[in-house]
Amino acid sequence: MAPRLADGLRPTGSRRPPVFLITHEFHPRHGGIATFAEEMARAVAGLGHDTEVWAQAAPPGTIEKPWPFRLRRLPLKGTHDLACMIRLAREFIAHRRQLRHATVYLPEPGPIQAMLLLQLIPGFRPPQLFLTFHGSEILKFHRHPLKRCLARRLIRHADCISVLTGYTHRLLCQHFPEAAVKTLLTPGALRTDLAFPSAAGKKDPRDRMVILTVGRLHPRKGQLCIIEALQTLPAAQRTHLEYWLAGDTSKKSYERRLRDAAERSGLVVRFLGSVPDAELGHLYAQADIFAMTSTEYRHSVEGFGLVYLEAAAHGLPVVAHAVGGVPEAVADGMTGLLVPPSDRAGLAAAFSRLIENPELRHKMGAAGREWARRNNWTRSAALLFSDQAGAGADRSTLVPSDH
Repeated sequence: MAPRLADGLRPTGSRRPPVFLITHEFHPRHGGIATFAEEMARAVAGLGHDTEVWAQAAPPGTIEKPWPFRLRRLPLKGTHDLACMIRLAREFIAHRRQLRHATVYLPEPGPIQAMLLLQLIPGFRPPQLFLTFHGSEILKFHRHPLKRCLARRLIRHADCISVLTGYTHRLLCQHFPEAAVKTLLTPGALRTDLAFPSAAGKKDPRDRMVILTVGRLHPRKGQLCIIEALQTLPAAQRTHLEYWLAGDTSKKSYERRLRDAAERSGLVVRFLGSVPDAELGHLYAQADIFAMTSTEYRHSVEGFGLVYLEAAAHGLPVVAHAVGGVPEAVADGMTGLLVPPSDRAGLAAAFSRLIENPELRHKMGAAGREWARRNNWTRSAALLFSDQAGAGADRSTLVPSDH
């Protein structure tokens, strides 16, 4: 069914308005938001919508995937600085005739910030606008008086807003109450190209136990908490484990802190750098436990964490902090163990419990495989791109429930 158009406009016959998904986070970038943008575009196209993605410029030599939609690379790096926002706003203006009768979908903070500025231009606002909020940008918009005012105006204009978790919904409605009547839940799911290595790629059970973190090296991801917890384990456990960190560096100073802490800890810690998505399956196959202890850092929060689902799908029990939307990605006691961010002793105890109990690791890993597949991108896209999402149907279907 075709989405509702603003001001009573509706495409004639069975034609749907084209969908322009505009993002600063897209292949070949890694991360949950990039995955979300890519998978939602793929799912929207799969539903039969004429779909075009506008994405940041790709580095030379980038090999594009066989996308089921048109892809237009924009002449910008995709940062969140003012210059990049202005360049993107210019792209909107230059192609305003294409967007005039289209559905414009902004699935992440970068293009939303550009639209905050653009909406002030008389006569230019997309006739049909969908937004997705992930978490941290809500706090950042709200703490800045001008951005707070502009965000409220944009939210009032938007036809529909989506979030990945009940936590993000509560955060959004707390800071921007006008979003409550038009927000729905579009949960994240596994990457469609997620690779699972054959049994031959599994680790030798006689090898050291491996604890793995996949995520950029940033204070919010909490790698330092893991090193500090592991170094407090009994010597009999420490000598038989390794800690692997996969992810590029977003803060050089934090990486130096991690390397210094690793050297002092006496643990075997391996910094693997950025690992291509195609190779992550083999990395998960070598691990015994997945850990990412995200924390609240300044005005940045973990809204969900698709990587938790990915690790669970590979049969790894998860150790994480009970913060933000993480409890909706990790089922405490079923697919992993959640610990309050302030409980350092509890974090060490969670690792110790899994290290000493192979049956528990196997049980949680098996539960995780089922848990990770409970959502799919097609369902999320169908919910967002339906008449119901934008036509003011029963709002009880739009507000996400707590998990």
